[in-house]
Amino acid sequence: MHLVNGEHDSELLQAQAHVWNHIFSFINSMSLKCAIQLGIPDAIHYHGKPMTLNQLITALPVHPSKTLFVYRLMRILTHSGFFTLQKVSENGEEEEYVYAITTSSLLLLKDSPLSVSPFLMAMLNPVLTTPWHHLSTWFQNGDSTPFDTAHGEKFWEYAEKEPKVNHLFNEAMASDARLVTSVVIDKCKHVFKGLKSLIDVGGGTGTVAKAIAKAFPNLECTVYDLPHVVADMQSHDNLKYAGGNMFEAVPSADAVLLKWILHDWSDEECVKILKKCKEAITSNGKMGKVIIIDMLVEKKEGNDESTETQLYFDMLMMVLVSGKERDEKEWAKLFLEAGFTRYKINPILGLRSLIEVYP
Repeated sequence: MHLVNGEHDSELLQAQAHVWNHIFSFINSMSLKCAIQLGIPDAIHYHGKPMTLNQLITALPVHPSKTLFVYRLMRILTHSGFFTLQKVSENGEEEEYVYAITTSSLLLLKDSPLSVSPFLMAMLNPVLTTPWHHLSTWFQNGDSTPFDTAHGEKFWEYAEKEPKVNHLFNEAMASDARLVTSVVIDKCKHVFKGLKSLIDVGGGTGTVAKAIAKAFPNLECTVYDLPHVVADMQSHDNLKYAGGNMFEAVPSADAVLLKWILHDWSDEECVKILKKCKEAITSNGKMGKVIIIDMLVEKKEGNDESTETQLYFDMLMMVLVSGKERDEKEWAKLFLEAGFTRYKINPILGLRSLIEVYP
């Protein structure tokens, strides 16, 4: 049987390339991880101007026997848009090529307050990548998640017992929080206007709450997370820490903040969390609100990259935890089941939105 003929050979070869690109897509992320570990973005940035290949090699902790391979690493990173290759000539000298950073690589600088490097290092840690090798097995067994299949327990239980994983996860969430919070405080000051108290549920080490507390000194902010997460954190001024379980109770406040929390949990679990939040903002005659920062899945015509990112995150939630990414209809259903009457969506955070929910 002939599988290839004159009419379809071109189509089949194109399909083969499509399959290959998906087989090897991990090379992009692993190459990027290598670049961060070697300090390539930092080397070029702190050089003050674009660098030649030889200058870059000299600045990196690369073994002499590996210098010839730096070009190949930079070639794929340039292709991926993390660096640009520019042709320059100075004082009539011979033209040469130099590497320059891009907006994307600026987000990878280790000392940048908006760096997402901790997020990358956490997501590409073997503890979090191993479950992907068990995905098909998980589909055929009764485990709650592929993470459970790979490690014998749920992610949250594992992180509680493994300080290194817990630290990696907290650092990843903190790095994301710094970028998101800077936009929220800049663009959404009205969201916090008139509030006297705010509970940041699942707020980790308090990156979001610290920024909000600093921006609004008359607002008392409390980070509410599991006892082992906040055990070593110190309260000061209008920032406080409290240990507890959001499935059991949420402290009373004018507003409850849920930043990137609900997508970690199933619909049933989300309703339980939201009901506890509703109790917190309606106790003692209050009529407060819940502020949610999370992804709102929507199909944007002509924006395939955004759609792909949303699909990636939805799969990530399925593999590591019991959650998922939701569209507006799914969000509205959760709010209604939890006893809320209305909500307002502000799509100012790129792929995520700020949602205000009212009882």
